[in-house]
Amino acid sequence: MLMRCQWLKTFGFKVSIYGTKQSKTLVAQFHTSPSSLGCLPLRPRTCPTRYNIGQQSSGIRCRRGAKTKSTIQLKDLPQGPLPGLDSDVTLRHGASAKSRRGKKTASVTEGDHPKIYNRAEQEFDVITGHKNEHETVTLFGSQPVQDVEDTELPRYPTVVQQAWNNMRKFENCVLLTRVGGFYELYFEHAKEFGPLLNLKVAQKKTSAGLVPMAGFPFFQLDRFLKMLVQDLNCSVAISEEFPNNASGKVKSGGLMFDRKVTRIVTPGTLIDERFLDPFENNFLLSLHFPGPLTTLAVYGEGLDHANISIERDEWVNFPVGLAWLDLSTGDFFTQTTSLLSLPSAISRIGPREVILDQALQGLPTGEIPRLLGEDGKLFSYHAGTGYVSSTADWAPLLEGQPLVAENEFTREEIAAGNQLLDYVTIQLQGLRMKLQPPLRRQELENMAIDRSSMRALEIKATMREGFFKGSLLHAIRRTVTNSGARLLRQWLSSPSTSLNVINSRLDLVSFFIDYKVIRERIVILLKGSYDSQRLVQKFALGRGDADDLVSLARTIDATSKIAASLSAKLTPELDSRKGDKGDRYSTENAQTSDACLASILKRLDLDGPLSLSAQITEAIDEDGLTFQHELEESEAFGLATMAQGMFDEGQLAEQVDPKRKRIGSKRQPKFPTARDEDSIEQEAWIMRRTASRLLEKLHQHLDELREEKVTLAETLREEHGASTLTLRWTPGLGYICHIRGKDLKSTQNKLSAARSISSSKSTRSFHLHEWTELGSRIDQVKLQIKGEEQNVFQGLREQVILNIVKLRRNAAVLDELDVACSFAALAEEQNLVRPILNLGLSHKIIGGRHPTVAWSLQEQGRGFTSNDCSVGLQERVWLLTGPNMAGKSTFLRQNALISILAQVGSYVPAAYAEIGIVDQIFSRVGSADNLSQDQSTFMVEMVETAEILKRATPRSFVIMDEVGRGTTPEDGIAVSFACLHHLYHTNQCRTLFATHFHVLANMAAAAGMDKVGCYCTDVREGSNGAFSFIHRVRRGVNRQSHALKVALMAGLPQSAIDTASQVLESLHQRNLDATPQDKEFTRLEPPETNDEQHDSQYKQEHQRAY
Repeated sequence: MLMRCQWLKTFGFKVSIYGTKQSKTLVAQFHTSPSSLGCLPLRPRTCPTRYNIGQQSSGIRCRRGAKTKSTIQLKDLPQGPLPGLDSDVTLRHGASAKSRRGKKTASVTEGDHPKIYNRAEQEFDVITGHKNEHETVTLFGSQPVQDVEDTELPRYPTVVQQAWNNMRKFENCVLLTRVGGFYELYFEHAKEFGPLLNLKVAQKKTSAGLVPMAGFPFFQLDRFLKMLVQDLNCSVAISEEFPNNASGKVKSGGLMFDRKVTRIVTPGTLIDERFLDPFENNFLLSLHFPGPLTTLAVYGEGLDHANISIERDEWVNFPVGLAWLDLSTGDFFTQTTSLLSLPSAISRIGPREVILDQALQGLPTGEIPRLLGEDGKLFSYHAGTGYVSSTADWAPLLEGQPLVAENEFTREEIAAGNQLLDYVTIQLQGLRMKLQPPLRRQELENMAIDRSSMRALEIKATMREGFFKGSLLHAIRRTVTNSGARLLRQWLSSPSTSLNVINSRLDLVSFFIDYKVIRERIVILLKGSYDSQRLVQKFALGRGDADDLVSLARTIDATSKIAASLSAKLTPELDSRKGDKGDRYSTENAQTSDACLASILKRLDLDGPLSLSAQITEAIDEDGLTFQHELEESEAFGLATMAQGMFDEGQLAEQVDPKRKRIGSKRQPKFPTARDEDSIEQEAWIMRRTASRLLEKLHQHLDELREEKVTLAETLREEHGASTLTLRWTPGLGYICHIRGKDLKSTQNKLSAARSISSSKSTRSFHLHEWTELGSRIDQVKLQIKGEEQNVFQGLREQVILNIVKLRRNAAVLDELDVACSFAALAEEQNLVRPILNLGLSHKIIGGRHPTVAWSLQEQGRGFTSNDCSVGLQERVWLLTGPNMAGKSTFLRQNALISILAQVGSYVPAAYAEIGIVDQIFSRVGSADNLSQDQSTFMVEMVETAEILKRATPRSFVIMDEVGRGTTPEDGIAVSFACLHHLYHTNQCRTLFATHFHVLANMAAAAGMDKVGCYCTDVREGSNGAFSFIHRVRRGVNRQSHALKVALMAGLPQSAIDTASQVLESLHQRNLDATPQDKEFTRLEPPETNDEQHDSQYKQEHQRAY
């Protein structure tokens, strides 16, 4: 590197070195004037060999009289030792560069990497106050991928060469190249991914040597995309065929098709693939980190003198911009959060892919997973465009103006959104895209559920196996539409904190409980609808087909009938009727439900969509559409048979070995390819004849030609006395006459004008001018019909786009109705109660049940012991003690889940529930290490505890289970009491604190923490040694954990149990012999633990215990 620096300085370049200790980049800069650039060519430089998405190289465009500062990279300059200077060439600062012949030979270009550093320098200047002269302006996907020159590469056959060039342009992608009816992989992609995809790898013989290749039929694209994108986390570049014009055929070696990459598929950019999860959003998330973090990643150890470290505590409050979208639905959101809250925000969003600025690759290994808190997410690095001055740059990609004023978006959100849209535009490779206007999420609008709580409470998946079954979502989901299931998932991830929003949802649920008949009718109509959110988005991306139009029309009709059912409730003659539970219904409830229904109906807009539905129904022939699918399935079966035959022989396509003959009739698929005069009439017309006037005229003309064909066939049979004569069409021979059997000899001398093309002992085929000419006319009319059908279809697609806003709004209403009906059905099924929400800080639950555990026990025919919980102003903290397996953890979790369900807008599993709005839920439950981050079990526990103590507010709800158990008893007691003390005095939040350190009750009393209530569970022991757990929570302290009983139940050998009993007895005796000073806290009596009411409940529970 020193030799290269000297070489550059010789020519007057200013040399700078950027990067980290592991990876450094040398950048050379020089200043030029227009006069010194006069000899330089103005064309762009060819794209570098390694193509980085989002980075483009451009030529210098200089203007007379303007100063230009340009940057080149070391890789663009000659390498090796310093050469001798030629006497005819003078290169010095500000001078011209000319060759011996006086021609322009030098081309100064802007390098790739300096664009990244410019971005970091901007943010570094904020800290240091330095002024940066660089400016970078890039529009979304404004520069297309340039062709790669291959002058030094071996020339392969044209198709293989096209694939090779595309592989060089998209180095980070697996390339799938369309060749006829197959998608094929070549070179190292075939060798690496062929076995992983269970594909046979063959060798193609070329003049440049053997080329590995593998492939699969085109109709199996979704299957292999799923394996590559979702299972292997790969980015896939899809290269499609494009017909060549006359000049294009010359460039492509005379082939009919050229092959270009049309789309890059990543886990976050799925659109309508069949393997797309219908019950979950496929979010792509972009993050914009604060300037110091990006600067540290770029400059690395060079900033040690500035004392900038990512471990500094003040960094946790630095703003982070988030922007995420779902390409399959068009949803687009932004939000600003802090580094401390970022892992929880990512857990709530649940992205499939996370986009980061390419500059962050300079961070130490493992730093990104630590910051994001997600080890399993796919991180994609993108050379972002930096800040944008206005959200107006997003307008071309949106279907309307943002609903939020521009000044309400933060600087970080705009930067993240700019990076997101730029990335998506490049991945889609020019595909037309329309997204919904961005919605800005406010952190205070929704309950924050941190990442640990999302996992510990098993909201979307079980904690241990990660299964859907056993989660809260699985227990409560009764939705009947895919989009409704996605909305329910979003609500559970971010419950509302707005009383108006929550009560409006509860009002709708109450209406459907009281009016069961209307609910059942709506559910039936919803089952007949389709996923209109994703249907509409397919048309917004220009990908919808005739089947999607039919599905959309049916959904619109279902929406219209749902609106009619709801409107009927508001008619005067029905308004006085009471619901199915008339005794519960009151005038006040009637007014509330009517207001709720009026709000729903007001949001539905069916004027344009109903007209669209009528046009679709009148235009599309569903029978013809079904017949088309049958033909496609037949063709797919034939291709699969052909592919299997080629795989068995080690071939993949006709061009595997150029010397071999093309696959002939023996390799034809086993489905009919020749059609006689009866089958030739069967065409898959997807549009009705009356779809347009021109289409109707064309069909009439086709009918006339068919009648003419029938007449011709009858005439030929009569003239030649050949009853077996038929008029046919084959792919290879075109329109032919076919004779078989006894008519061969009788017609041998009569058809002098016919040209025989094939014959056998029993058949003869020949061309007849009359039939060939008539067949050509029929083909021409069919092509005209296909073209007009396409025009009609395009007109319908345009109508969908014109009504897209109304269709999306109606789809959102259907989703809310689906979730409300689901909650109503769940409430009736599980005997749930409507919660009362207020702005207080209390939490009063009577007869609460765990929604998942209670449902699981119900399936087993067992009962669940309900419990009360009243934590808040009087007793801010509940200290819960008791034996193992007695239900302490279940009690903690159920109260947190009841709060979540209430703020989602659902009825809750309790006899009574009155809850003050919760802004955050924190959970420290369960234990597990994190070896990938070098964290022990106790370290993970302390990290989660630290986050709770830092973030909890008086409106938060905290559950903590056995804090301090991962260390010595003395240390554990100290840590547990410190946490309890901090939650009580500093956070002052509603807390359920379960522990086996019974001395904490004495310590809390001694510390004057009078708002700590002590509660416990118990064990009932029989006279014969039998015992059972009492899951009822009562007031008091239980100083026996009964661990040996649980160990016996788990199957520990009796000898081990006996040993443990002896040790336990010895420890108890030692504690009794301790000095009074050692028993300072144990001598303190706990607060009053019993009253008559709880004693009575306790005795009743003992009698009912199992």
